[in-house]
Parts: sequence; structure tokens; C-alpha cells
Amino acid sequence: MQALFNPQLAYPSLVPHQKFSWPIQQAPSLKHVPRHFLFGTNGIQVLRGKYLVNVVSRDTIINPSQVREKDGLEEEALKVNVIQDQIESIREMLDTIGEGRTNVSAYDTAWVALVPALNGDDLPQFPDSLQWIADNQLPDGITFMKENIHKLQDENEDHMPCGFEVVFPVLLQKARNLGIDKIPYDAPVIKDIYAARERKLKRIPMDLVHNIPTSLLYSLEGLQDLNWEKLLKLQTPLGSFLTSPASTAFALMKTKDENCFKYLDDIVNEFRGGAPAAYPSDLFARLWAIDRLQRLGISRFFTPQIKDFLDYIYRFWSEDGIFGGRLARFSDVDDSSMGFRFLRLHGYNVTPDVLKQFESNGKFSCFAYQMIESPTPIYNLYRASQVQFPGEKILEEAKEFSFNFLQERLASDNFLDKWVISKYLPDEIKQGLEMPWYASLPRVEAKYYIEHYGGEDDVWISKTLYRMPDISNNRYLELAKMDFNRCQAQHQREWDFLEEWYANCKLQELGISKKDLLLAYFLAAANIFEPERSNVRLAWAKSQIIIRLITFYFTKESKTLEERIDLLSKFRNFNGIGKRKSYKTGQRILDILLKTLDQHSVETLQEYDRDISHQLHYAWETWLSKLNDEDLEYNDQAELLVHTINTCSGYVVSEDILQHQEYKNLSKLTNKICHQLQEYQNNKVLEMGNRDKGTYGIKYKEIETDMQALVQLVLQESNEIDSNIKQTFLMVAKTCYYMAYFDPETIGYHISKVIFESV
Repeated sequence: MQALFNPQLAYPSLVPHQKFSWPIQQAPSLKHVPRHFLFGTNGIQVLRGKYLVNVVSRDTIINPSQVREKDGLEEEALKVNVIQDQIESIREMLDTIGEGRTNVSAYDTAWVALVPALNGDDLPQFPDSLQWIADNQLPDGITFMKENIHKLQDENEDHMPCGFEVVFPVLLQKARNLGIDKIPYDAPVIKDIYAARERKLKRIPMDLVHNIPTSLLYSLEGLQDLNWEKLLKLQTPLGSFLTSPASTAFALMKTKDENCFKYLDDIVNEFRGGAPAAYPSDLFARLWAIDRLQRLGISRFFTPQIKDFLDYIYRFWSEDGIFGGRLARFSDVDDSSMGFRFLRLHGYNVTPDVLKQFESNGKFSCFAYQMIESPTPIYNLYRASQVQFPGEKILEEAKEFSFNFLQERLASDNFLDKWVISKYLPDEIKQGLEMPWYASLPRVEAKYYIEHYGGEDDVWISKTLYRMPDISNNRYLELAKMDFNRCQAQHQREWDFLEEWYANCKLQELGISKKDLLLAYFLAAANIFEPERSNVRLAWAKSQIIIRLITFYFTKESKTLEERIDLLSKFRNFNGIGKRKSYKTGQRILDILLKTLDQHSVETLQEYDRDISHQLHYAWETWLSKLNDEDLEYNDQAELLVHTINTCSGYVVSEDILQHQEYKNLSKLTNKICHQLQEYQNNKVLEMGNRDKGTYGIKYKEIETDMQALVQLVLQESNEIDSNIKQTFLMVAKTCYYMAYFDPETIGYHISKVIFESV
């Protein structure tokens, strides 16, 4: 045997088609070899490279017949390699995100090209920009304007580019001054745009423009009679006015300011003569990249990059929020909402008070004096409002406003947006309203977002249309699809194994249907979906079923306290496994439990080199003991499930942690939430649409408050308890919320999408 396995080596030297077995204690290095799990009737088969090894007991790893090559392994290896190549490609892209990638804007480049030489020569200061215009402009020029300007009257104002109503009339006046007579200056639509300009300027008085950063700093080229001495005090530290090259170019023409020049010179060099619609877009690119990676279900591959992004964002976070580019001295509800949500979810110390400045008389705007509100910023406000801690009134107000705003848009089928053109935006927002954060499961969200993500087809709107490949690209989508299908194939193999377990344990005789088992497995797989975490998924699913069996037995079937005590005594003595063909229900359930705990212990020892058998048995013994306590307020099912998941995940849940007050608070609150939600679910009382009515309205508010308190406990930094351990409490609570929130038909639809329908 030693010729086949050397525990000092990183991989056992196996000979194909030769039988082998060895004590598991001698094979710790197996856990270091990448693999995924396959399942058969003989137990868990571990795929190591091209070798299939079967784990059948605590004591040994045995090949059931012989070590053999598996059909299709080469194909599987090829898929894994393709996925890994895609991951590396995206990592490289994220590592070089810089100021945020975007394409050149002809409009902004033209303004840069107009800047005369600062030394007084009759030459352009940026000749490369002028050359870019010459190289890229089409020959139709003014003729195009004349033939197409009438189309403006059919355009929806929701798609009006940033500052268009301010800048366009000034551009027309410049054309008229140059003697260009092929433009219909008196067309009715032109007059309408002039009127819109007057309305905008009345909303933002010039005294305000000169003294505090406003959105008009982005469109200075459309303004006249400006006090540049005052305006230069509103420059960003980078030398720009907000993040607009066009606005900054206009300022440079008027002031010859050195900082304006440096900002534009850097851009022209970076873009080879061109200029983008906004620069930098560093915060925007990082936030939205995180969002896409997370919702597509592939963020786990990019944990270091995401951590770097969040640290970067937090570095520029302020009590006033943020803008798409750092140091802008201006903020908007879109970037601030997205930043707040991600920073809070990842444990950074941020307050929702940054959102107060965007609220006035119960309404929220993207930024002050905004004329037209669009769905996407308000949708991100809605998403941010759901990661609420108790007592945060501004998030309550934000949630109510944003929900009602989006519902109105949904009812009117009006999802035209001022900031982005995305084919599936209505579907995305509709799904977000139908599945609030408390009721969202990661794999369900990923499946829907894979269907709703526009990839490289999404177009962003500023003064011009532009693309952001760091945010909208097909590489994310391709990886998400491949990864989803690979995970799903693993889940389907695990489901086959669970069906065999179901049959072998004769669970149907104990009142468990296959539908019950499938639901239990779905809840596990929809939360913990990574292929390598098979043992944790199975532990979750099996534990849910066994908890249900034991709870029913203790509350319905066992006739006397003595029977329950006897069963607990057998469990404590580890002697529940019997050899008789027929024995009592309690004994059968105990046998299933002990075998299952034994299997979990073996798998965790193999995976993490940790013996958890004592911890598991102690947790289940504690829970069984509590079932005899008739005065117990809650039966601690959630706490037991959390402990089982964490222990089988390899997290160290020591006795000190279990006795820590923070852990006890997490357990108590999670048990309470799940108990109340289960109670509503069983009694068919929970109807979220009627949450404000009667007794239920009071109970709903109590659950919401408890969920907020749990979120706070989980997300706030702790030096005593691993954040992964705390996150499991929230995961289990959200799963209970999901079960209570959705009707069985919808849950069945989600099961089909996640477990059986590939993308």
C-alpha cells in the first residue's frame, strides 16, 4: 500500500486499474488536490484528476472495484480549463481598471480641439484632438443636422443627454454666429428646447452655481456671463469641473488655468487625441463591476480584486457620499446608494445619512435640482434601503419612496432611463421588486440576472452615448453561464445521490416526500452553490429533513416522556444503529441521524483535516434535549442548522464562541425570526401584500425590525467571531423569509430554474 500512497507527497501516485485502499488518516494530502464530487450507490466518489475514489466509511477510503478512468473526464477538464482562462482574463481586466475604461466622445473631443494655443499662437492647443475629429467625422456634417433635427420632437425627454437643454441652444447660437444657414433655427422643437433651458436655469440660480458644486458644472460650455474667479474655487483637485472634459475645455479657453490644462493634457495623451464623456469614472466603474460580478454569481473568483475596489471606494467615501469620479466635490444618489450598500454589506463603517441630502419633502432625486427622475438611480436607492439597521429613518423613507416610484413606472410601463439603454432593464427592476433582499437567494438571483444582463449591448448615456467595458461586457456573461451550468451539473449529480439516500432510508414510510427532499436540497444549493462545497449542501439538506422527522416524532408520535428520554440516551451512547429488519420509528430516525452525522464527520475530516464528530454530536444532543423542554419558547432549529453548516464548512466554532454573548444574541434572534416565519407559513397567514393590515401588520413590523437587528449583528465588525460564521445566521434567516414570502408555485418555478434548467 505504501508504494501507492506517500502522505508526504501532494498527490498519491496511483496506478490506473489497480485496486487500492488506505486509512483516511494517512491521506490528508488528498484535500489539496482540486476536484469535484460525483455520487453513486456506494457513497461519495471523489474525482481526483482522472481517478475516481469512493469514500464509504469513517475508517477507510476504498475503491469499490478498481481505480478507473471516467468517461468524459477529458471533456470536463477542457470545460474547467476554459472557465479558468476566462477567470484569468477577467482578473487581468479588473487589475487594470485604472480610471475606468470608456470610449471616446466626439462631442467632448471637439471641445478640447477648440481650445486655442495658450501661448497666443493661432493654433490649437491640442492638435491631436483636432486630428481625431478630422479622422472620424463623417462627410455629411451640417446636412445631417438639417435632415434629422425634426426627429427631436419625437424623442422622449427621459432619454435627453446630460445638460442637453442647457448646451444645445448655445451651440445653435454659435452656428448662427458663424453664418451656418442650413439649420432650421426657428423650428418648434428648437423653441421647446430653449424653453427647457430657461426652466433648468431658473431651478439653479447663478449665485448657487458660483458658490457650491451643482450639476451645471458638468455643462459650463452652455452657460454665459460666468464669474471664473469664483468658479475656479469649485474645481476638483484633478483640475476638472466635475468629470467633464468639455466643460473643463471651455473653462481652459476662458481662464488658461494650469490645472485645467493638466487635466485635459493627461486625457489627450491617454486617449490618443480623444476625450471621453466623463473622466475619471473610477468609482463608478468599480462599483458597477462589483455589482455585475455579484449578481451574475461569479464574484467568488475575484475576491482580492473586489476587496481592493472596496478599499479604494472607502478611501474616497465622505459624509456627503460620492460621484462617479473621485474627488468630484459633488455626489449623486446613484453612486452614493451603490457605494453605501456594498460598503455596509462588506463590513465597512458607513452611515445612511449620506442619503439625506437627496431627499426633499418625502421625495428623492438623483441630485439636487434634477428635473427628470429615472428608474435606475431610484432602483439603486431601493436596493440600498433594504440593508437597514434599526432606527435608520432615512432608509425607511427611501424604501417607501423608491418602491412606490418604481411601482408607478411598472404600472405605466415606462422604464426609459436617463442614464442607460438596456433591453432588459424593465425585467430587472420588476424582478427586484418581486424579490426583496430578505427573500433573495444567491442562485435564484444569479439565474434571473444572467437572463437580464445586457452584456456589451448596454449603452450608457452622458452628454453622448458611450460604453463601459468594465461594467458591460460579454466576458462576464460567458463566465456566468459556464459557471452556472457547471455548478448545476454538480447539483444534479447530488440530487441523484439524495434520491438514492431517500430510497435507502425509506423516508417515504416516515412521511417525507421526494418533493420535501427536493425543496430542502434546493434551499441549500441556492445559497451554497460552489462545486467544492458539496458536503455542506448535503449536510444542510439532510439536516433539514432529519430535523423535520425528529420534531414530528417528539411532538406527535412519541407517546411518553420516557420514550423521548430513551431515544436521547441511545443517541448519547452512540448505540442507535440496529441490525434488525424491523424496529420502531424513533429507532429508525436515530439510525438515520447517526449515520448521517458520521458521514458529515468523515467528509469534513477529509476536506479540512478537522475532526468535527464531537461538535456535531454535542450540537444535536443539545437540541434533542431541548425538545423535551415544554417551556422552551423556540425549538432552536435554526441555531442547529447554522451550527451544522458552519461546522461542516470547516469554520472553527469553539466552546468559547458558542458561549460568547454575541453568538448567543445571533442564535436567539435567528431562532425567533425563523420560528415566527415558520408559524406564518404553516398557518398560511403570511401575505406580504397585506402587511399593513390588522394583527398581521404588527407581526410583520416585528419581523422586519428583528431582521434589521440581525443584519446589524451580522454586518458590524467583530473581533471575536468570524464573519463567515455570522453570515450563516443571516443566510438561514433569509431562507426562512424566502419560504414564507413566496407561494409554493413560485418556489417550484425557482427550483426548476436553479436545479434543472441550464442557461
